[in-house]
Amino acid sequence: MSSPTIAQSDLDLPLVVTQLMKGVVHQDTHAKAWRHLLQLQAQVRDYVATMGLIVVIDEAEGYAFLRSRVDEGEDEDSTRSGPQRLIARRSLPFSTSLLLALLRKRLAEFDVTDSGTRCVLSRDQIVELLRVFIPERSNEAKLVDQVDVTIGKVVDLGFLRRVKDEKAMFEIRRILKAFVDAQWLAHFDEELAKYAVAVGAGEPEGEVPA
Repeated sequence: MSSPTIAQSDLDLPLVVTQLMKGVVHQDTHAKAWRHLLQLQAQVRDYVATMGLIVVIDEAEGYAFLRSRVDEGEDEDSTRSGPQRLIARRSLPFSTSLLLALLRKRLAEFDVTDSGTRCVLSRDQIVELLRVFIPERSNEAKLVDQVDVTIGKVVDLGFLRRVKDEKAMFEIRRILKAFVDAQWLAHFDEELAKYAVAVGAGEPEGEVPA
């Protein structure tokens, strides 16, 4: 009697889900998992649904992630997509929140003016983005050290990636678009004005506004 045949998709499904459980799946850095995810979208959605999760796939931008299923009975304001809700529940240093917002705006500008797919900034360019919001009394060495710490935190969050073999160069990861949406970006100038006021009062804890 022959042994039952195991379909390749049955083997690939747990691997894809495991990768999603570890974090965001990027097309450029998780090529195999991404390919299998696109092939097994329906199965993946059914699989994670049993854990109360939803898989979000953005084929155009090349990323996918899991978020919690919205509970029944939540009010309208609480039914925002998972990444935004997760960010709102984190207490981030003000400088980190500010850099996330500035990087999101830079990515939007890049998409309008540049035909490329990778938005890459140098450390010096990131320093200049933040300089406007740093009190003038701060000395240059302290400013650069502060920016390095902030960049490191954003890299750890997965919104910036160090460019291989390029010293002090960073790629803005497109998953940031899922965390800071276009609707929020429309009010960006108003939010920056609030940031500027906050800078004058010190550096409070905060998060990316919704």
